[in-house]
Amino acid sequence: MEAILENVLDITPAPPAGVVSTVAPAPDDELLDAYSRAVIGAAEKVSSSVLNLEVHQSPEREQATEPRVPRQALGHGSGFIFTPDGFILTNSHVVHSASMIEATLTDGRRFQADLVGDDPETDLAVVRIEASNLVPASLGDSQALRVGQLAIAIGNPYGFQCTVTAGVVSALGRSLRSRTGRLISNVIQTDAALNPGNSGGPLVTSQGQVVGVNTAIILPAQGICFAIAANTAKFVAARLIRDGKIRRSFIGVAGQDVPLPRRVVRLNGLEVASGVLVASVEAQSPAEIAGLREGDVIVGYDDHRVPGIDALHQLLTDEKVGVVAQVTVLRRGEKRLISVVPQESRRQ
Repeated sequence: MEAILENVLDITPAPPAGVVSTVAPAPDDELLDAYSRAVIGAAEKVSSSVLNLEVHQSPEREQATEPRVPRQALGHGSGFIFTPDGFILTNSHVVHSASMIEATLTDGRRFQADLVGDDPETDLAVVRIEASNLVPASLGDSQALRVGQLAIAIGNPYGFQCTVTAGVVSALGRSLRSRTGRLISNVIQTDAALNPGNSGGPLVTSQGQVVGVNTAIILPAQGICFAIAANTAKFVAARLIRDGKIRRSFIGVAGQDVPLPRRVVRLNGLEVASGVLVASVEAQSPAEIAGLREGDVIVGYDDHRVPGIDALHQLLTDEKVGVVAQVTVLRRGEKRLISVVPQESRRQ
């Protein structure tokens, strides 16, 4: 322990007179090599699952008597295979309204991809290719992420295939507004460099677990990039594969995950140690009609625990439209039950 402290503090005592020291301080190269090995290992594990997506659109007018006009490429994006049978996760804004999608694997194989489902409200989409010998990436638990943790982004910025950048998880629980105007909650902020074309690519840990889907950057800022959490992506992808779309109910609140003090949990007999802090309530929404207020913390929905915004979103399904629900909230530290009647979300 003393040797470690001496190394860190750079206070290694001088050797006695006449004695030549043979003890060398631990080189910084060892730390840098460990960092490099972590990035290299994650990149090698996931890169073969990452694809370049080229999106096309047919010309608006095409006469049968005229020569056929080549399809016009709208742009490039990224995606990654997450099942052995060719399902691919990407961003909604990459493939939305596309007439043709072409996917290129790292081994050079090129396939036409079919759009399975698209959810602009979470900026996620699923496409599929018919191909053999695919290597799926493993979806990890984004709830287990910690600020400062190593984060590695893989994608195709400006068409440069399989570009790897590394940084850290800068913040958790961010909110990001989607193209539809809906606030996407529990977004991961990272400083792993992203550029146009990275959208839809994976954000991975040093173990090669995908914990996010890269989605946005803030211009002209540097090092402020965002990814949709993997736990959100799991739920959305499953629904898109099953139904092709996500029909939602909504109650009209925007919120963020917050931890609950132990005293409050104990006094109210709660089964969760976190909840959803209501940041705003939409005018004339079911939440406003029911009496929900800014500052309330939602901890339950009917018989289900609500430890976070993802859990609440998963409960607001199409089956809940028009069905009275008992929402458990904490208001000034006291538990209350509020009856809410969700409506169908009409956002596109």
